[in-house]
Order: sequence, then structure tokens, then C-alpha cells
Amino acid sequence: MLRILLKSRDPAFIYQYAASVAEAVRERRALQGFFDPAALLIPVPGCTPRAASRASRRKWIAEHLANGLFAAGLGAGVWAGLRRDTAVRKSATAAGPERPTVAAHFGSFALQSPPARHPLSILLVDDVVTKGRTLLAAATRVREAFPETPIRAFALLRTLGMVEELERLMDPCVGTIRWRAGDAHRSP
Repeated sequence: MLRILLKSRDPAFIYQYAASVAEAVRERRALQGFFDPAALLIPVPGCTPRAASRASRRKWIAEHLANGLFAAGLGAGVWAGLRRDTAVRKSATAAGPERPTVAAHFGSFALQSPPARHPLSILLVDDVVTKGRTLLAAATRVREAFPETPIRAFALLRTLGMVEELERLMDPCVGTIRWRAGDAHRSP
């Protein structure tokens, strides 16, 4: 249900959940220290390139989310400078080996001209994380431009596999995504 609402791109819903994240950061130890107030928020692009004309430019879900997090006081600004130059298959509709690899995502990403100021830290913002392939590829591409800058990633939702029942809706966690055995691996 939440994924469907998120994918509807309703800015009011996304901003409401961004405000919930900010509240969780202030009230819960699980996320304290994760959001750096000096971080530049970089939305992770969707699976297709954005249309070239400004008139047809539609914001990605992650861009709405990054703007909502910034409006809620999390981060120093938003820079939509990571772009998709070539389309990749949508992970949600692909199964197993049909899902895009880290290399496919990395090859499809490019950076626009750098932000006005060099960021002190970077927070990649995405809507959903499954294995972490997209986030790992995005971090690797961004690392090329900012090799000394700490990079973290935030996703509003994380998949839990074939879980029959959720114990709670808000279940913040901090984990890692690593390159291991030729693929991305997320823990927890």
C-alpha cells in the first residue's frame, strides 16, 4: 500500500512522509546522527532518462522526496545533478537475472555540472531499496566527482523479501550496502 502511494508521485503524500522522517530523526535513536545537517541531498534518478525539454521535465519520486526532506530541515540543499543517460529495466518489474546489474546502473548514470559549492557530505535519496544495486552504482558515480566527500544513502522504503506480516510500519534501520561476490548485498 505504501509503495503504491509513493509511486503515485503525489507530492503532498511524499512531503508528509518526509516530515515523518524528520520527526523520527528528532525522536528516535535509530536515525540520530544519520542525517548530516551539512549534507547535500542528491536524488537518485528513475530508470529512464528525463525528457530534455523543460516543459516535459517531470520530477522523479526521489526528487520530490529530497525536496521534502530538505523542507523538513534535513540537509543543506538539494542538487539534482545525477542523471540517467540511458534507460535500464525497472527493477520492480524484472525478476532475477533480468534485474539491472550494478554495472548497468553505473553505465547509465552521468553527472551534470557540479553544484555551486563543494559538498561537505552527500546523502543520496531514493524511494525504495531492494538489494541496493542502484544506490551502490549511484554512490560510485558520485564518488568520481567527490572522492574525498563522505557519501550515505537514504531510501524511504526497504523491501523485506517475502515477509507475510509486518510488525510495524515505521521501522527505521541503518545498514550497509557492500560489493561482494560480484553483486550488491544489503544488511539488514
